[in-house]
Amino acid sequence: MLDREGYRPNVGIILINGRNEVFWGKRIGEHAWQFPQGGINHGESPEQAMYRELWEELGLRPQHVRIVGRTRDWLRYDVPRNWVRREWRSAYRGQKQIWYLLRMVGRDCDVCLRATDHPEFDAWRWHDYWIPLDSVIEFKRQVYQQALTELARLAFRNARAKGCSSHGDDEEHKVAPLPDDSRPDSVSPAP
Repeated sequence: MLDREGYRPNVGIILINGRNEVFWGKRIGEHAWQFPQGGINHGESPEQAMYRELWEELGLRPQHVRIVGRTRDWLRYDVPRNWVRREWRSAYRGQKQIWYLLRMVGRDCDVCLRATDHPEFDAWRWHDYWIPLDSVIEFKRQVYQQALTELARLAFRNARAKGCSSHGDDEEHKVAPLPDDSRPDSVSPAP
């Protein structure tokens, strides 16, 4: 499902813990880390898509999180043509995203990267809120910066009052690797 300009509607998730550290997921079989994100299916609201993606990618249910806020408008990024499947190149430009800031109210052990048959991540960790943007794939950096900046005031509003620290142990959580045939070879919109 693409809009008239060639962007696929999508949601991004910034999940924070009690220390205002963000969930950082390692893509399967790659050395690339990112926030959870995924497409909005036909008939779904952005919030419904966010909860579905939260389950599919992290194994978390609504009772494990609290919505803190979301971006006011769509944030867009273009995907380089060489990353787009050949059959989509004439129409597909990239993603437009509504970003949600969620606070984890569950426990770390509630995260299950293998909740579905098509996991996105093979490891995860908590990271300082202001992640180094050079660790994000180049074409997503501006959107990450925009989402983190817009939502920061909500993330840190209550933390100052409680004296929360933004520093953690940066412990990485891993799961066993998947077979090579489960790795996506390119970015493409859902049919």
